Amino acid sequence: MSDAMFAELADLRRTSSTDAVFERLETTLRERGEYHKLFDARCLKKKHELGAPLHRPTSFDDIAPEKRDEFEAAYVAAAREVGQLLLNDRKPGQAFVYFHALRETQPIRDLLEAAPVPFESNEESEELIDLAFYKLIHPVKGMQIMLKTHGTCSTITALDQAFANLTPDQRSECAALLVRTLHADLFQSIRREVVQRMPFAEPVTTLRALIAGREWLFADNNYHIDVSHLHSTVRFARSLTPGQPELALARDLAEYGSQLGPQFQYPGEPPFTEFYPAHIQFFKYLANDNRSEAMAFFQHQLDTESESPDQAMIAYVMVDLYARTEQIEAALPIAEKYLVNADRDFAAAFSELCQQAGRFDVLQRSAEVRSDLVTYAAALVQQ
Repeated sequence: MSDAMFAELADLRRTSSTDAVFERLETTLRERGEYHKLFDARCLKKKHELGAPLHRPTSFDDIAPEKRDEFEAAYVAAAREVGQLLLNDRKPGQAFVYFHALRETQPIRDLLEAAPVPFESNEESEELIDLAFYKLIHPVKGMQIMLKTHGTCSTITALDQAFANLTPDQRSECAALLVRTLHADLFQSIRREVVQRMPFAEPVTTLRALIAGREWLFADNNYHIDVSHLHSTVRFARSLTPGQPELALARDLAEYGSQLGPQFQYPGEPPFTEFYPAHIQFFKYLANDNRSEAMAFFQHQLDTESESPDQAMIAYVMVDLYARTEQIEAALPIAEKYLVNADRDFAAAFSELCQQAGRFDVLQRSAEVRSDLVTYAAALVQQ
């Protein structure tokens, strides 16, 4: 800031008022784009009005209790203004500091939503990924940018690391994006091979139709996409919800995987030991395609499994499928028998299932078996 401005502020203090000093200071900082200092200036002005010490402009520590609400209102207004000014100046990373403090990140999400997906990795794209994906403001947009600038492998690794921190809706949206992306790549790769070998073949629009009856596509352990990417994407796809169109694409991916050579069919944990066949049944159930047959697949595994930990894992998948398709009554006996006593953390989920079904008698019985007086009392008064 020039010496002239210091002189001007000093002159305003002598000839006018402190309000004039603050007004000129704020105007100058806005014009210069010094928005962080503008935030300090706005808080400084409010502290002066409240008669509070001015040596720490943004601190709440020296605000009298009866004046705290008034200072907080000014603090919030200043943060909101400065955050928006930084967004307007295309500095979303700096704006995040203010909007995050206010728990008002929608303006940044709106900016991310409108931002074009960059084609190469640079400082700007990395900032967008950090905000969208790692700070969880718009994970799907962050994944879109990662897929374009870092590729599928890095994106899958990042999603694996962040998956537990996502909400169910965010998991579903991210899984859907990955399914669409991998399905499109796989479809194009297989179609090229089919056209090369059968140039007059009738065109088809689905992956299942494209591979049907063409076992030669998989001869000699042939594959058309990174098999580890396929495995991860099918696993993520378990987060899809009934009604999502990507369920059909996920089933296509599982159907393709089931025809790969044995060395490419990596086993999973129960009930997905036979990884791709089990996922075909899982997706069929969610898509309401012969649900009785699909559930029978998992029921057979539960009936023939002798190890309690594996029984619990199979039961959890069955209860999850029933719950996600609003068949709570069918889920309760499995949950009561295999999960409540095997997993303490499941008790809260079981209580919620009982409440949804209005089966407080089941909750009472389970609580009594577990010597859980609190849950028993809660069920008793609600029945």
